[in-house]
Amino acid sequence: MLSPGVTGYDSRLDHTGTVREYCLIVEGAYLSESEAEHALRDPFLEDWVEQTGHFKIHNMDEIQITPGVTLGSLGVVMLDDRVFEIASVDGEHPLTEHKAKGVAEALRRQDMFEEIKVEPRGEENESISLGNHETAGRDETSF
Repeated sequence: MLSPGVTGYDSRLDHTGTVREYCLIVEGAYLSESEAEHALRDPFLEDWVEQTGHFKIHNMDEIQITPGVTLGSLGVVMLDDRVFEIASVDGEHPLTEHKAKGVAEALRRQDMFEEIKVEPRGEENESISLGNHETAGRDETSF
């Protein structure tokens, strides 16, 4: 067995050798995914407009939340009342633990969510495909 610091060991990898994906579990006074998504995006969009004077939708992929993570790469899924998962919608660039912690710190500075936790994406969360975040995580009773 290899230990940290020894060639071949990478703590970012899971037991299958793939990068372990992380997400943020956040709580806030939002009643829908749409409201939570606005809470996630609005402060960063306001900062962008202050800095550049304008915003266009393609700028979502230019606005850096933390190094390596753009605003447009994040999606929001409601898990329970007032509880949401924020994760990467880009399958080729999942949130590593380091990136997820950077996003969490940026969100804490914006103060839009009451509680923010970084967690590995669990099996129950993996069933929610964020690849199509327009319908992800919604069941037949959601509107």
